[in-house]
Amino acid sequence: MNNLIPKSKFDDYIKLFLEQNSKINLISKKEEEFLFEKHICDSLGIKKFFEEYNYLPKTLLDIGTGGGFPAIPIALEYPDIYVTAIDSRGKKIKAVEEISSGLHLNNVELINDRAENICSRKFDLITSRAVGKIEKLVEYAFPLLNKGGYIILYKSKGVNEELDEAKKTIRKYQLKIKPLIEYKLPIAEEYTRVLVVLEK
Repeated sequence: MNNLIPKSKFDDYIKLFLEQNSKINLISKKEEEFLFEKHICDSLGIKKFFEEYNYLPKTLLDIGTGGGFPAIPIALEYPDIYVTAIDSRGKKIKAVEEISSGLHLNNVELINDRAENICSRKFDLITSRAVGKIEKLVEYAFPLLNKGGYIILYKSKGVNEELDEAKKTIRKYQLKIKPLIEYKLPIAEEYTRVLVVLEK
C-alpha cells in the first residue's frame, strides 16, 4: 500500500488532523504516531476495489465517519467523487468540518445525524469503517443505496464469522456477496485488512 500512496501528499491533512485531535479525541494519542499507516492508508484500501472493478462512483456515503475515515482520505485522493460523511456525534463532525475546510475540499458534505434519518437520499457507494456489525450496517445502508451500487465495509481479517451471521439479512435485501478484498498496511507487524463488498 505505501508504494502507491506517497505520505508527503497528506502532509497538510495530517497537520490539520493533529490540530483537531488535540482538542477532541478523534483517535487515541497513542495512534497519532500511526495516523498515516493505520488510518489514511487503511481508508485508501478502497483503491484495490476501484482497480479490480474498474469502477468509480459519482457519490459516496460514509456511515459513522468518526474522525473522517475513510471519507476525507477518499475525498482527497478522488476529487471527482462527491463524498457525504454522516455521524451522530456533533463534536466529531465539527472537527472534521474544520479539517475539510482547511483543505479547501469542495467535494465533501458533512451531516450531523443518523443514517436512518436521511432515507430520501441515494448514493452509488456506501462505506463504513470501525462502526459496527455487518448485519446492522446492511440495515442502515440498503435504503440509501442506488440500484447497481456497492456497500464496502472495512474489516479485520477474521471477518468470516461476522459475515456468516449477516447472511440472512444480506439475503433478505437480495444483495450479492462479492469476493473479499485483502490488503496489508505499511507497518512492521503483519496487519492484514479486508473489504467486504456487497452489490445491490
